Amino acid sequence: MAYDVSQLLAMSRTQLLELFRASPAGEIPDGPAEGTAIIAPGTRYNANIAKLINFFSWQGKVFDARKGVLKNKILAFGLEAILARVYIAPSWLDDKDCIVLDYSETSILAHYVRDEIRLIGPGFYLGKVYLGKERLIDFCLKF
Repeated sequence: MAYDVSQLLAMSRTQLLELFRASPAGEIPDGPAEGTAIIAPGTRYNANIAKLINFFSWQGKVFDARKGVLKNKILAFGLEAILARVYIAPSWLDDKDCIVLDYSETSILAHYVRDEIRLIGPGFYLGKVYLGKERLIDFCLKF
């Protein structure tokens, strides 16, 4: 099944969890991706919160697969900042392979952040954000 952002925003936290668990890691992506934060899954506020975050603070990520790094697009004007290492490793969620976006050695600001993504459709990834070992929010990336 092919998914779009609006479908993910309408899903519950449990549905997003099941989709992530059922999805393959996929290949490490390359190039720019539009990002959408999924803060309040399954609620009527989720889409509005995502729009606010997208406009004011986070628009997505820019991957360099060859170098194994990415930068986030942040602030209202899409500044490329907050570097992460990118590699395939077991997920903290289910121990199956995922693509890890690791900030622990590349960012003072995001030192305790780890993102994990899996491919849910052509050029479309679902992600989980961890602070320490605690899972915080979901997000998606569309290439």
